Amino acid sequence: MDTLQCMSVFAKVAELGSFAAAAERLGVARSVVSKQVVALEERLGVRLINRTTRTLHLTEAGAAYLERCNGILAEVDSLEASLGALAESPRGLLRVNAPVSFAISHLGGVLAGYRRLYPEVGVELAVNDRQVDIVEEGYDLALRIARKLESSLVGRRLATARMVLCAAPGYLARRGTPARLEALAGHDCIGYTYWGSGDDWQLDGPDGRPATVRVKPMLRVNNGDVIRAAALEGEGVIFQPSFLVGDDLRTGRLVELLPDHRPMEIGIYAVYPHRKYLSAKVRTFVDYLADHFAKVRF
Repeated sequence: MDTLQCMSVFAKVAELGSFAAAAERLGVARSVVSKQVVALEERLGVRLINRTTRTLHLTEAGAAYLERCNGILAEVDSLEASLGALAESPRGLLRVNAPVSFAISHLGGVLAGYRRLYPEVGVELAVNDRQVDIVEEGYDLALRIARKLESSLVGRRLATARMVLCAAPGYLARRGTPARLEALAGHDCIGYTYWGSGDDWQLDGPDGRPATVRVKPMLRVNNGDVIRAAALEGEGVIFQPSFLVGDDLRTGRLVELLPDHRPMEIGIYAVYPHRKYLSAKVRTFVDYLADHFAKVRF
């Protein structure tokens, strides 16, 4: 028995004063209306309507129930209307998680631009480099930097970056420039704590085949900005994404190493718990991100 549906049918019968009129208005058979009212009475254990072949009257219990019934049905209608508005028009709080370095470098202006378009959406951005559980921790979406997404996640690729092997000119003047990937094993390297393959750094070799070297980090950090800052001070070789070190490479503050090796590409993804019934605030934010980063050079 669908209690809410029975309540709605009962309210319609009371409003129109007739089972037949209620059935016609609802587009169902009169017997269906009668059965639902009877089912509601049996569930409640009271008689709601006294009926004869010609008339019907609400009982005292029926009149009291109708008053509460109408209030509940109005609340349900209001709730459905508000949820429908959320699906149609972006509004409410949007909770986003993103990696620290990427957020610092690229998200400030993006959030401001999105808010100008959709002022009824408030954004709460949390930044950290660990991989959060977006469902358990209550995020609407997260940005992920990865070679590929886990199969359990739903997401959209926003842009492509590359991993870059590089070091500061001062470090290379002091320690020499490695000519082969294997030579990195003897260099001071700065490792990233959350790197999926640990101390194994992988590029595609000159022949196009994957080539891996195991480095021995003299310093290991869980944040890309700190790694970049240490590299700029000449502390060692780093393996970091182009969205973080791209400007340093263009200005010469950092030098890309082993140019005959093809850098590994990585994706920048927006991920969310599910694809079905995506809210307007999530849908428009992901579209805005995709449009913005399509124009950015990483």
